[in-house]
Amino acid sequence: MSGEESYLEKLRLADRLRTSMLSSAIQALALPLGSRGLDAGCGAGSVTFLLAEAVGTVGHVIGIDVNSEFLAHAQKTAEDRDLAKRASFQQGDVSRLPFEANSFDWACSVDCVGFIPASPVRLLKELARVVKPGGTVAILLWSSQQLLPGYPLLEARLNATTAGIAPFTIGKKPESHHLRALHWFREAGLKEPMAQTFVGEAQAPLRDEMRAALRSLFAMRWGDPQSELTPEDWKRYERLSDPTSPDCIVNLPDYYAFFTYSLFRSTVGR
Repeated sequence: MSGEESYLEKLRLADRLRTSMLSSAIQALALPLGSRGLDAGCGAGSVTFLLAEAVGTVGHVIGIDVNSEFLAHAQKTAEDRDLAKRASFQQGDVSRLPFEANSFDWACSVDCVGFIPASPVRLLKELARVVKPGGTVAILLWSSQQLLPGYPLLEARLNATTAGIAPFTIGKKPESHHLRALHWFREAGLKEPMAQTFVGEAQAPLRDEMRAALRSLFAMRWGDPQSELTPEDWKRYERLSDPTSPDCIVNLPDYYAFFTYSLFRSTVGR
């Protein structure tokens, strides 16, 4: 399995946890029915399809991404789900969008602007360029989690690893942190930026597919942290995350966890 295929499988599993929460965030955007929108950094298209459902049968959403394998997967999924008329995909760079000014009624970016190694202010300006005056520019970013109940010190150490704090790395300026995004919107010249946080939850008893989704989420969130943990912490994490372990944490009869996404939105000036 290639790196892209492995990522797509992890994403497919994790989407079982994220979809309801992401749908709530998209609903809060109140996208106009019949509108034309852009999903910038769409990846495999899972959010693109949620956006397409939000704008109704006569709306249309274009997903753009640099990864051709992800786009091929997204296009096939659109055809399989009979959404090809409402969602389309093309390859392109979010920092240099291949669209004319004022091409869209709104633009959205999920886990892209603020996460990829490019100036978020510059990316927001580029999104605003292709949105009509009065339209919405929004970004939605993973912002926190509590996934290992009963092990707060271990989870804190995992969160402090390179993968755990990504994309905010040691040496970055405080204003580069994604929870400072209101500042980014103002710097980009957008009007009246607002923020709201949405919570996703997992509570026992869990179905097998939800346990698999949580283990996939662990892998996506912390990667392979062995080199950055003490041997004791690594052994504890292995024991808690291994589905064959009698101590696998997602098998607890009282398991409860949550994670959050934060939505930042603003309006393009008239």
